[in-house]
Amino acid sequence: MNIKKTIKGKKMIIALDGKLDTNTAPQLEAAIREGEDSITVLEFDFANLQYMSSAGLRVLLSAQKIMNNQGEMIIRNVSGEIMDIFDITGFIDIFNIKK
Repeated sequence: MNIKKTIKGKKMIIALDGKLDTNTAPQLEAAIREGEDSITVLEFDFANLQYMSSAGLRVLLSAQKIMNNQGEMIIRNVSGEIMDIFDITGFIDIFNIKK
């Protein structure tokens, strides 16, 4: 998986390309941790995310808990397959998902 991280002021944008699974979740967790204290908006771009496992969901849930205390988290460009995972797990009600 490739992670492209951009910081614009107090906003961090993370674009994912590939598969977010047990092997790649620690990379995403590390990318979020670098700079999370100084941001008020954490935005994910899932346009090129092909797959997500429960390990990926755990990282997103952890990020959501952090952002609940310091701002907001947004997930954009979610594919039908990933949206189905969010729906089945009930995370669709937890995350702020935008087109």
